[in-house]
Amino acid sequence: MTHALIVIDVQNDFCPGGALAVSGGDEIVAPINSLMDEFEAVILTQDWHPAEHSSFASSHPGKNPFDMTQMPYGPQVLWPDHCVQGTQGAAFHVDLRTDADLILRKGFRGSIDSYSAFFENDQKTPTGLKGYLETRGIEKLTLVGLATDFCVHFSAVDAAKLGFDVTVRQDACRAIDLDGSLDAAIQAMRDAGVTLA
Repeated sequence: MTHALIVIDVQNDFCPGGALAVSGGDEIVAPINSLMDEFEAVILTQDWHPAEHSSFASSHPGKNPFDMTQMPYGPQVLWPDHCVQGTQGAAFHVDLRTDADLILRKGFRGSIDSYSAFFENDQKTPTGLKGYLETRGIEKLTLVGLATDFCVHFSAVDAAKLGFDVTVRQDACRAIDLDGSLDAAIQAMRDAGVTLA
């Protein structure tokens, strides 16, 4: 059984000093780098938003970052502008190893956000990652990265629903923890059958 490491969104905007900084986001770079050689495949995901993305609070007059809004696909947190295509904020952390088998960009459709590495937030539009993993014969996944309670959580739950054997290495993740989102994410991952290590 081939085992892949999926590194979620270790980008400048999610690290200290970034537009949507996760506390301690840069602390996981060295542990992730040292894990990479233990896996048959390494996949990096990269949040890659067009300017004026619909999930940005700046695209909704009168709304502030972290407000909730209704999108055609359901409730959506509005974020500060972050990981805009081609900007320094969207780049991987300078110390992160990028010698990966695949770099998967997500969130590039202007009208829909994408937390999961497998589906857009409508839970229907696939990113293509499932097909890639199946073609490679990969059945076992270990997830690390940012942020535990959003992109790592949604990716892990979707992977488990798709039938992959999924582990999240909590020591190599960091969370935003917005209004109890970390506890809710941990419960959702457990309920989906994800191993939390």
